[in-house]
Amino acid sequence: MPRRNVTSDRARPQRRKRVHHAEPADAFRCVACRLDVPVAAPGTAHRNHCPHCLTSLHVDHRVPGDRRAGCRGRMAALSVTVRGDGEWLIIHSCQSCAELSANRIAGDDNALALLRIAMRPLSDARLPVNALLAL
Repeated sequence: MPRRNVTSDRARPQRRKRVHHAEPADAFRCVACRLDVPVAAPGTAHRNHCPHCLTSLHVDHRVPGDRRAGCRGRMAALSVTVRGDGEWLIIHSCQSCAELSANRIAGDDNALALLRIAMRPLSDARLPVNALLAL
């Protein structure tokens, strides 16, 4: 179909573009269990793991919340550790680059999943349970 000749004096006004600027994300999808996870979390300022399965993405480089890591690999929860003040941390291992990181737990994390990974050393048959309990 040929174009219409439009004279310059009768040009139609241009329509306004509806541009939707990207707003800060208020949720992300877990790479393991596909659960939609809200970014806001009780007890931490930078949620970086799924509260259901405790899986994370390798997104932070040096500072929590900087989101500067180039790896973007899946991070599996290996174990938990406890600080001197009683705060629990999840130890994550990146499946792509094998880097370890410690992340604060959030108030809505699955307590059963946390206890399950905390009890792993006690269920290992190679380790004497009496020696662990004596610590």
